[in-house]
Amino acid sequence: MKPDLHRQLRIQRLTIGAEQAPLLVIDNLVANADELVEDAAASAFTEPVGFYPGIRARTPLSYQQLVITALKDALLGILGVQSGSLRFSMCHYSLITTPAHELAAPQRIPHVDSLSKHGLASIHYLFRRNFGGTAFYRHRKTGFETIDESRNATYFGSLRNENLRPEMLGPGYINGDTDLFEQIAKQDGVFNRMLVYRRNSLHSGCIGADFVPDPNPRTGRLSINSFIDLSP
Repeated sequence: MKPDLHRQLRIQRLTIGAEQAPLLVIDNLVANADELVEDAAASAFTEPVGFYPGIRARTPLSYQQLVITALKDALLGILGVQSGSLRFSMCHYSLITTPAHELAAPQRIPHVDSLSKHGLASIHYLFRRNFGGTAFYRHRKTGFETIDESRNATYFGSLRNENLRPEMLGPGYINGDTDLFEQIAKQDGVFNRMLVYRRNSLHSGCIGADFVPDPNPRTGRLSINSFIDLSP
């Protein structure tokens, strides 16, 4: 398939919390979003290595090319650079399929995808049901909203000292304030909306207590999750 840009695409440039990390909210990204859903339904999903609580499948290269071309200026802007070439280092259809009671401790708290502010993460929502969006967090003990190399030892040392006890983590997916983390921003999961943010922002999916995992791309919590970097 070859996705096309939606004629009513709309970009909001926002910031997150006290540290003012950048956030793009892009509505009406592609004109043929339902074709992406059908492409996902015809794809072979596998369980990834790492902590993603679900299954993934590769997206078409044409999707990656559209995003890199159509959103180049906005993506460079969030990286804080004037020019450069961009590339996808990861781009997958993603379905959350892990029941809340099976989550490991790291899956029940916000996370960062890397320690560099020069890498971007994006999520493109491809579901219409009320499956929640994405939230951003502040770690209460350190006050950190982003984690870079200079904060790495302090932040993860603090987590170890807090022991990540079950009573502090909550019963399942994080979805709001907890004893350890304060939610500082949230964006709803709207069909054909994309969020783009720096990978070192503390974030997590908003997964409600009533969420029932569904491995069907047509009816489950389907999204396209990507990492975007400056080309060397």
